[in-house]
Amino acid sequence: MNQHEKINYVEFPARDIRATKDFFTQAFGWSFQDFGPEYAAFSNQGIDGGFFQSELHSSTGNGAALIVFYSQDLEATQDKIEKANGSIIQPIFAFPGGRRFHFTEPSGNEFAVWSDKH
Repeated sequence: MNQHEKINYVEFPARDIRATKDFFTQAFGWSFQDFGPEYAAFSNQGIDGGFFQSELHSSTGNGAALIVFYSQDLEATQDKIEKANGSIIQPIFAFPGGRRFHFTEPSGNEFAVWSDKH
């Protein structure tokens, strides 16, 4: 549902759109709609968005916002990410309110996953 003046869509760069799509399909069950060879959109994943062809990547190290997924089973989600060719760049750590880890997908974009479950 589109809401006035609320965050509505997010776009990420992707060096390899096909590998990025394969990763999110395998790890999280996403599906995509292609808009030509240089753009793929996703929907119903908490927020809608897409990946555009670019040699850049999104990471906290270069000042990008961090998109954080929620998981009811942090270790199982980490396993799915690794099996889908994601890279864990910060192992599971505790913080007030839960635990989380950071990963990159094949195009190098950084994301995190957190859980309030132990």
